[in-house]
Amino acid sequence: MNQTIRNIWTIARRDFRSYFTSPVAYIVIGAFLGIMGWMFFYSLQHFVTESARFAQQGQKVSITDAVVRPLYGNMAVIFLFMLPFVTMRLFAEERKLQTIQLLITSPVTLTEIILGKFFSSFLLVCVMLAMTFIYPVVLFTSTTPDPGPIFTSLLGTLLLASCYLSIGILFSAMTENQIVAGALTFGTCLFFWLISWAAMSASSTAADVLNYLSLINHFGQFGQGSINSPDVIFYLSFVGISLFLTHRILDSYRWR
Repeated sequence: MNQTIRNIWTIARRDFRSYFTSPVAYIVIGAFLGIMGWMFFYSLQHFVTESARFAQQGQKVSITDAVVRPLYGNMAVIFLFMLPFVTMRLFAEERKLQTIQLLITSPVTLTEIILGKFFSSFLLVCVMLAMTFIYPVVLFTSTTPDPGPIFTSLLGTLLLASCYLSIGILFSAMTENQIVAGALTFGTCLFFWLISWAAMSASSTAADVLNYLSLINHFGQFGQGSINSPDVIFYLSFVGISLFLTHRILDSYRWR
C-alpha cells in the first residue's frame, strides 16, 4: 500500500510540476482569477447597492444569497470552460510523443498512472481554489456571512471539478490530438450539464433518469449549505466510472 501511494504521488508530483514548465498553468490560473475577481467585485458592489435600497424599506439582504451562492455557481461554469485545457495533454501528449507504450509497460500499474495524473490535475484545481480564499476573507472582514454554505460550496465545486477532470482524462487517453481531447471534454461536460433539459419533454421515468444524470442538478444542495450523501455518491461514482473507462482504454494498448 505504501509503495502504491508513493508511486501515485511521484506521478502526480511530476505532472503537476510540468504544468508550470509551460504557459498552460499560468494562462488558466490567470484567466480564472481575472474572471472570478471581476464577478466577485460586481456581486459585492451589487450587494452593497441593494442593501442600501432595502435598508430604507426596513428589509435586509442576505449576503449568502446575494454573493456566496452566485459566486460558486459561476465558478462551476468557469471550470466547465477552463478544465479541458488542464486535462487535454495528460495522455494525449504521451501518445503524440510515442511514449505511451513505455509508460504503460513501466513498473507502475495502470491504476497508479491514472490516479497519479488525475491527482496532478486535481492539485492544480486546489491551487486555483486556494487563491480564491481571499473572497471569504473579504466577506468576513466586512460582513457576517454564514460559513456553512461557503464550506459546502467549496466541497461541491471540488466534486464537480473532479467530474470534469475525469472526463478530460478519459478523452485525453483516446486521442493524441490535444485540441480534439479538449473539445470532446468540453462537449461532454456541457452535455451532462444540459441533459436535464430533455427531461421536460420526457416521460416521468425517463425524466427522473435524465435529471439524475445532470451534473449541475446535484450541485444545488451544496450551495444551500447542506451535504447530501446521494449527491456525493453520484459525483464519486461518476469519477470512478470515467477513470475505469480510461483504464480499459489504456489497457487495450497492451495488445496493439
